[in-house]
Amino acid sequence: MNKELDFVKDMFDRIAPKYDFLNRLLSMRQDIAWRTQMVKAANLQKNSRVLDVACGTCDVALEVSSQLMGHPQIFGLDFSFGMLRLGKQKLINQDKKNIIILNADALNLPFQHNIFDAVFIAFGIRNIMDRQRAIKEFFDALKSGGRLAVLELTTPEKGILRSFYLLYFQKILPMIGSFFSKDNNAYSYLPDSVLKFPTPLEFSKIMKQAGFKNIRFKQMTFGIVTLFVGNKP
Repeated sequence: MNKELDFVKDMFDRIAPKYDFLNRLLSMRQDIAWRTQMVKAANLQKNSRVLDVACGTCDVALEVSSQLMGHPQIFGLDFSFGMLRLGKQKLINQDKKNIIILNADALNLPFQHNIFDAVFIAFGIRNIMDRQRAIKEFFDALKSGGRLAVLELTTPEKGILRSFYLLYFQKILPMIGSFFSKDNNAYSYLPDSVLKFPTPLEFSKIMKQAGFKNIRFKQMTFGIVTLFVGNKP
């Protein structure tokens, strides 16, 4: 049994009811703009088939649906039942019948190879320890010419901004998060997981090793978030 996986899964199940609220609060609503940029970067056609890994409460899947005209097929996948329950309610409320959600593991995608036009993962890759294997799974799931877009929290590299960011991230954010979520561990885990995440150049190398080409990254909001994009040849 993977104790680390179980810990993360249980944590997301516990904080699910406050997850969307805290995302908006702690990012000052920037998370909405970040996801919009992520979906635009995939440059999708209107009838694309799309996979949203670690879909949580389906914000990315809903953003894909809102940006694409036509009839895209959208699959959302997450290992947390708590998150998926809330995501399903959103889909019902918005009458989104073209989004299918599944309880599954990013390291063992329940799909055939070469079927998706795009794979997205927002704020989820840092919770996967075997990132190389996960990225290879995403590569295999994509069609030739398909695109992977990864959105992840990162750490500003230097200067006074880094100092202010670390103060907020390591001291203030955990207090706010634990107050609203009533979970002391979850919002202490968050800064730890971000600080341990590879630099943009290091993560780009992981994508390259999995087979992706034309890899580029864009640091947003002073480097606290990075968007990575790569193509399957």
